[in-house]
Amino acid sequence: MAEKESLRTVEEINKRISSGDVVVLRADEMVRLVKEIGHKKAAKEVDVVTTGTFSTMCSSGAFINFGHTKPTTKAHRVWLNNVPAYAGLAAVDIYIGATEPQEDDPLNRVHPGLFKYGGGHVIEDLVAGRRVHLRAIAYGTDCYPNKEVSKKVTLKELPYAKLLNPRNCYQNYNCAINLGERTIYTYMGVLKPHAGNANYATSGELSPLLKDPYFMTIGLGTRIFLGGARGYVIGPGTQHNPNVPRGENGVPLRPAGTLMVMGDLKEMDPRWVVGVSILGYGCSLAVGIGIPIPILNEEIARFCGISDEEIFTQIIDYGSDYPSGEPKSLGRVSYAELKSGTIRFNGQEVPTVPISSYVRAVEVAEILKQWIQKGEFFLTNFVERLPV
Repeated sequence: MAEKESLRTVEEINKRISSGDVVVLRADEMVRLVKEIGHKKAAKEVDVVTTGTFSTMCSSGAFINFGHTKPTTKAHRVWLNNVPAYAGLAAVDIYIGATEPQEDDPLNRVHPGLFKYGGGHVIEDLVAGRRVHLRAIAYGTDCYPNKEVSKKVTLKELPYAKLLNPRNCYQNYNCAINLGERTIYTYMGVLKPHAGNANYATSGELSPLLKDPYFMTIGLGTRIFLGGARGYVIGPGTQHNPNVPRGENGVPLRPAGTLMVMGDLKEMDPRWVVGVSILGYGCSLAVGIGIPIPILNEEIARFCGISDEEIFTQIIDYGSDYPSGEPKSLGRVSYAELKSGTIRFNGQEVPTVPISSYVRAVEVAEILKQWIQKGEFFLTNFVERLPV
């Protein structure tokens, strides 16, 4: 879409942050302001809008270097608290994925599986300062002769630890129901038969990518709130697909854009990096992400003023259509309806259940707002725009 006339630049906003004159609103506050005075006037008054989300984000994990040993080791297989990590990188470089279960987990052999501990829990334990048992085996080489390592480590002792999540922060997502005859266990939570409940994700009007639907301010290099620390967008996520139907307001009506993000694990807070066990599905990691949206023009202000009543998603049957690979829409519903506690579907009232925390999303946006107001967080011009 065509760029609108600029009201201010990122550099000008950063100068206002330095001087303490910056005007920052959370996305929910911006929605109220736009309703009161319109987006054109709001654009002149507001410099930055902060967004937030806190939800399970399965495509997450951490790159770790656990340090050279004496004698030296070239790890072949590695476990952290008995959770397998990927060792096919270099001698002591590994990657642990959030959804990797413990080696001896019964999985779904006893259904529904509990998935009590996995990669996401390891990452939380490290961020919380707890000691984690590292075990590695190797086949031995002339330059790396050692064949086994077993030691307790803390995050502080690791030479390198970065959270690097290949796909986070979905731009809109499905509303999940189950039209089948039995209760099912999904990544969208437990779904009762005969549309007994409707589960939904994202924080709606607070959700980062719904406030900048065409990635006018978010791109490669954008500085963000990630896990309680400063992080960065390092590219589009692994299922980034902005080419989906959109409403007249420009907001996607289906799951669309995603982000690949990275940050220093050693700076993060366990309140915003939480291991998750999803009954009957697996383990994962809940992550807090907040993105500042610089109000560069009136069009961006308009997007930031879009409310839950104007953001829609699709109702999808996870009992049959989704697992068969044919997730057709059974209806459209707004986030205002979803957040009301019930929706009307096929003539019946269906209770709705959020799998993202709106309360925590507000908290993320508020923390980011305060960082900016205090001059502790500056905005970045992205290096490269994400695909739109």
